[in-house]
Amino acid sequence: MSLLIQTCELAKIHTLIDGFFKMGNQEAAFDLYEEMRNEGLELNNIVVDVLVNGLRKNGKFEETESLFKEMREKGIMLDRVNYASMMDMLFKKGNFSAAFEIEHEMTDKNDEQRVAPEVRTLLKRFWKVAAPYWSSEDKVQARLRLAAVFALTLGTTGISVGFNFLGRDFYNALANKDQEQFTKQLLYYLGAFAGGIPFFVLRDYAKDTLSLRWRSWMTSYYMERYLKNQTFYKIQSQSIIDNPDQRIVDDLSAFTGTALAFSLTLFNAAVDLISFSNILFGIYPPLFVVLIVYSLGGTAVSVFLGKGLVSLNFMQEKKEADFRYALVRVRENAESIAFYGGEENERQLLLDRFKRAFENLSKLLISSRNLEFFTSGYRYLIQILPAAVVAPMYFSGKIEFGVINQSVSAFNHILGDFSLIVYQFQAISAFSAVIDRLGEFDDVLDDRQSPYISKPDVSSKINILYKDVMYASMGSNGSIPQGGCGKLLEVEKLTLQTPRSRNILITDFSLEIYNGDHLLVMGPSGSGKTSLLRALAGLWNTGEGNITFYITNGAQSQLSASSNIDSSGAQSAQNILEVDKLSDLRNKRAKDVFFLPQRPYMVLGTLRQQLLYPTWSNEPLPTPSNSQQPDSLPFLLQASNSEHDISERPTAEDLIEVLEVVRLGDILTRFNGLDSMYEWSSVLSLGEQQRLAFARLLLSKPKLVLLDESTSALDEANEAHLYSQIEAAGITYVSVGHRSTLYKYHNKVLRISKLNSEDMGQQNWHLELINRNTRPEEATPTTYLGKKQE
Repeated sequence: MSLLIQTCELAKIHTLIDGFFKMGNQEAAFDLYEEMRNEGLELNNIVVDVLVNGLRKNGKFEETESLFKEMREKGIMLDRVNYASMMDMLFKKGNFSAAFEIEHEMTDKNDEQRVAPEVRTLLKRFWKVAAPYWSSEDKVQARLRLAAVFALTLGTTGISVGFNFLGRDFYNALANKDQEQFTKQLLYYLGAFAGGIPFFVLRDYAKDTLSLRWRSWMTSYYMERYLKNQTFYKIQSQSIIDNPDQRIVDDLSAFTGTALAFSLTLFNAAVDLISFSNILFGIYPPLFVVLIVYSLGGTAVSVFLGKGLVSLNFMQEKKEADFRYALVRVRENAESIAFYGGEENERQLLLDRFKRAFENLSKLLISSRNLEFFTSGYRYLIQILPAAVVAPMYFSGKIEFGVINQSVSAFNHILGDFSLIVYQFQAISAFSAVIDRLGEFDDVLDDRQSPYISKPDVSSKINILYKDVMYASMGSNGSIPQGGCGKLLEVEKLTLQTPRSRNILITDFSLEIYNGDHLLVMGPSGSGKTSLLRALAGLWNTGEGNITFYITNGAQSQLSASSNIDSSGAQSAQNILEVDKLSDLRNKRAKDVFFLPQRPYMVLGTLRQQLLYPTWSNEPLPTPSNSQQPDSLPFLLQASNSEHDISERPTAEDLIEVLEVVRLGDILTRFNGLDSMYEWSSVLSLGEQQRLAFARLLLSKPKLVLLDESTSALDEANEAHLYSQIEAAGITYVSVGHRSTLYKYHNKVLRISKLNSEDMGQQNWHLELINRNTRPEEATPTTYLGKKQE
């Protein structure tokens, strides 16, 4: 072993240790680790990650905790997955203080690693976030409104130049005690105020309305991308970025408003610079030189003093959002917390998150204070600096008193233009944090180049395929049997792994589901039952194998959507499309496949909208609230559902009838009809929510439904009633459950066992037939595996 250590590169040793763990040879893995320590080799985080992961998977919790503690003391940064695993392990052992300590450490290390982005990176991100709107479908209105804002800004600059000359003449008349000229200039001043104020007001109004329109478009644009191709699920499940909701609500609002404000400020500064530089240079050229030196020196000092503000502002937004999110969780889980009596624990968690925001804000205030010491002195010094420079000329009689006022006014205008960074440094640092957060969010949402969402290797990927029912059943002579092939779902050689740690849950799994098949999936907790449903739904694709859905009338749509069909016709014959962009085909599949989780999702809306979700959720209901207002923006209007004709939407009578079918007719009187609006997840019990989910299912009438313990909160009578209703509706179903009472509603059972390290590579599932009248009777898996039951 010593020879191996001496000849093998450290970077490759972790592969050997990982291999020993996967082979179940823990002793060899630890021997190699101990040999490394004896040889005095410095461990790196990759080796430690492999060791911690191997110990944890093999149930060596005490050894894992000991090694974890040792590595933390040495300052070795472990993988986030292992941090999370250690937290979970400590929570299960009841060691809450140690778990919270690890959570704090993980957060602190992430905060320490946060560095302010380079200016070049910020500019690229700004352009990437800002540019799409100006070439969108609203580009004509956007550009016209922007042109109007710039035109009004030019007008206000011209008015400011006019005020500069009026001020000179006004103060000359005052210094000369010329009452007639003073009265004349005063009237000019009042007239200029009356004519100029509307320009300033209209400029700000035009800017704010353009900002609102821009924000509305960006909100729609980001929401579409966030909710497309299950990106929102991947962001949440993989913990890619924090608080996407805060980035959509707060950061987009801050971005559009601040971007327009800064753009106008820069434009106004450029125009001011041109307009007032001639005035100042004409009065006294040395004063212009003083201005340049003063502004450049002030900018350099401001950048030096405020260099940490960007990172602090970024972290402040994150920590405030984390605190707000924790409060929302308390509100959403109020009943569970009350049952547990966990108020004190929640208070501690909330105060802990607030403490982090408080501590970061304290650092931010200190940095802002240090910067303010300089900027305040910088700002007040300019009140006397220009007068001090030109005073000798006034005393020598070369200029009049009014020229001093004119030079001060021009100096302040130009200095304000040159000192944008000095005056706006805190605002710029806050805006930089907004750009950084939105740019990071945009990168995650960008399908083409997202480095954030983990994607399996091409060689290790579960492919979701689609076949049209008619094409799949077409005979060699081109004839199509009546009723098609009846196949709904086919799974081929599926090996399923967890997305992060790549733990194998199911190996070499194959199955075919036909019309009338009712499959029950059973197994111990953690064996992968729900994970299998996630794979079928396309949420998990880590592993190998194919999942094929047989959809109705999909061929024509698929062929017309494809622009690179092989001229030989091979593509159309197979009529299979691999899912890289799931949106179009998932909509087709949604008509035939339905999913019911254990805790149904209750939408924010009326009882009618609860029942219509998700099949008709994007069809506007005929209520006054949906009528288009004169100022409605086209990109904020609801789009009609291309998959359903509006006439197919169930009537009020249909909705009332289905509520009676699922034994929920009483909620119509309890909650004042179909158009009442409540917090349904709070006012309905879990059992009522599950029955409401079955009502959605019966309305949608899919061919196949996947049920994940969807009757767990129901009594046996209601459970039997609902299963009889979906069977009578001709719906094929796959259920995950534990109750023995579920046998009578199914004709097959899939049993999945939990894999241990010594079971790797072995099949951990088998299929049985169920005799509904007697006990389940085991069948030979090869007899029924992938075969249609006669």
